[in-house]
Amino acid sequence: MRQVGSWWLSWRLGSLLLVVALITMAEQVTSQPSDRNSTLMRYYCSMYRGMNGDFFKRNLNTTLSDLRHQLNTSGFAASRTLLNGESVWGLAWCRGYLSTPDCLSCFDYAVDQLKVCGLGNGAHAIYSDCDLRYENNNFYTEANNRAGVVLCDNTKSPQETEFQRAAQKLLSDLQIAAPRAPMYYAASTRKVGASDATVYAIAQCNLKVSQSVCLECLQLRSKSLFDCLPTSSGRAMDNGCFMRYDRTPFFRQDQKTDISPLLWDDDSSKNKSIIGGVVGGVSFLLLLLAVFLWCRRSKKTGRGQQDKSTGSTDLLQAPARYSYNDLKVATDNFNDENKLGGGMYGEVYKGTLRNGDVVAIKKTFMASSRGETHFNNELKILSNVHHRHLVRLLGYCRKGPQLFLVHEYMENHSLDQFLYGNKTTTLSWKQRFDIIFGTARGLAYLHEQYHVTIIHRDIKTSNILLDNELQPKIADFGLIRLLPEDKTHISTEVAQSLNSGYVAPEYANHGHLSEKVDTYSYGVVVLEIISGKRNIDAIDGKSVTPSLLDHAWNLYESGTHLNLVDDKLDPSEYGIEDVNKIIEIALMCTQPTVSARPAMSEVVTLLSDKTLDERPPIRSTNTDDEVKIQVAMESSISDATASTIHLSGR
Repeated sequence: MRQVGSWWLSWRLGSLLLVVALITMAEQVTSQPSDRNSTLMRYYCSMYRGMNGDFFKRNLNTTLSDLRHQLNTSGFAASRTLLNGESVWGLAWCRGYLSTPDCLSCFDYAVDQLKVCGLGNGAHAIYSDCDLRYENNNFYTEANNRAGVVLCDNTKSPQETEFQRAAQKLLSDLQIAAPRAPMYYAASTRKVGASDATVYAIAQCNLKVSQSVCLECLQLRSKSLFDCLPTSSGRAMDNGCFMRYDRTPFFRQDQKTDISPLLWDDDSSKNKSIIGGVVGGVSFLLLLLAVFLWCRRSKKTGRGQQDKSTGSTDLLQAPARYSYNDLKVATDNFNDENKLGGGMYGEVYKGTLRNGDVVAIKKTFMASSRGETHFNNELKILSNVHHRHLVRLLGYCRKGPQLFLVHEYMENHSLDQFLYGNKTTTLSWKQRFDIIFGTARGLAYLHEQYHVTIIHRDIKTSNILLDNELQPKIADFGLIRLLPEDKTHISTEVAQSLNSGYVAPEYANHGHLSEKVDTYSYGVVVLEIISGKRNIDAIDGKSVTPSLLDHAWNLYESGTHLNLVDDKLDPSEYGIEDVNKIIEIALMCTQPTVSARPAMSEVVTLLSDKTLDERPPIRSTNTDDEVKIQVAMESSISDATASTIHLSGR
């Protein structure tokens, strides 16, 4: 980690003193004030801050402003400002019974109170009626990862036994109903015995968590509230959910949720489920019969080329199965004259099938140790990937330990041949941008839009092929899923790939794999497309010049990054702002801090925008395993004087 200066130690000491002062001045919550906004349940400020306070403050204000704008039309808001090493994720949600003005008032109050956190890169405040949190990492799906907070009233309810029984039944029903309700929110009441007394309760979850996590969170919180009973009121929360009960009304009768259709033990729901099950069962049997007849017909006309394996991917279409003799004929016995190239996954040949179709045939080794079912399922997954910017897998052939994959043929071959290979054609700026944009779209599809997340792991210019319109298609995605786990036969080429400069440092050094590994490689490729230069020029495996990535950072930090543009490009073809924008996006993608890199879907959005907001990338050396010291206080915050920043939320 980068050495820090005395300012950092001074700031740490000052922050600690501030927290001590806040704890000293805090008053314990022993009652429920009439002002909804001052009923604080949890509060913390991160003791760490980002590398650049100006960028952090600017983007924090942007995130908070966007959250407030969303709350003006909905009770839930999520926003992220892309921060070039200082990313800010924000989340705000109000209880479902709040009016829009009350929701905004609670949010504004929370923003005002969190000013005491200064430049800390994370903060969280939870009140009875709203919740506000921001971090410089993606925390959206976190739930149940901290001990929940419970606030119980000190006053016991009259008719203790009846009140406890009614409240427990109501909370148990709400924990089931809320995850199934719109907006993960349900409010209901229950009569206390034969009296006129009523218990009121709500349950609500953060919309960013899954339904199962919502249920788990509410189950834990309801158990906590059981311990409060028979006191007259209680509140329980965690990162993912909130529950509350009270013997006095805190929402209107017309705001109640009809939870009966959402409960498993409702008689009418059971009847509907039985009827639906019978109808669904009959429909399913008819569907099976239709599929069976269709499969029999397909087997008669499919010439034996369909994969007949079954498994969890039965609904996916199997790729065609070719005979080894067909592929030998197609490639003239794998003649070297038909060889298109090779890499860590094997050799590629051009072939012409009997029906005249021109294809590319990759010769590699299969993962025999992983089992037949695994192999067939993975082939189905890869062959059902259909996207404009991804090379299609048409079929396969197996012969001993060898695996032959048949792909669509790209007549313009790979991008690297246009940038610094034997192609004499110079790509125009528009063509380069189309390749940058199309590649981003292809990766976003693999990461987030296909039903299985596929991480490529080897994005580079030689794996980006160009069709007859010079549109990009990513090749070799998902092949690692088919290869043996012990790839000793390609270890040398794997090492060469890791030393090529395309591979993210956390994957090359520690084997840590995520979608952001592809994001890093994509950023390097973008720099190569803009400059027309290789990332690393090497002789005998050793770099002879500084990497293109380091060169780009140096130019950017000196304000001369336009010098990165390929000299062969006509300056009249591109705008300076467009070039600046794409270079900045590329540098965002190659930041060492994994969480600072944008997701590929965000890259697509940035490239789609006509303008790029002020989000200059930071050449950070932060690591993601830095520990945040968090301070939680179950109390109100008294007025405090401290060095603060302006957090605009109004």
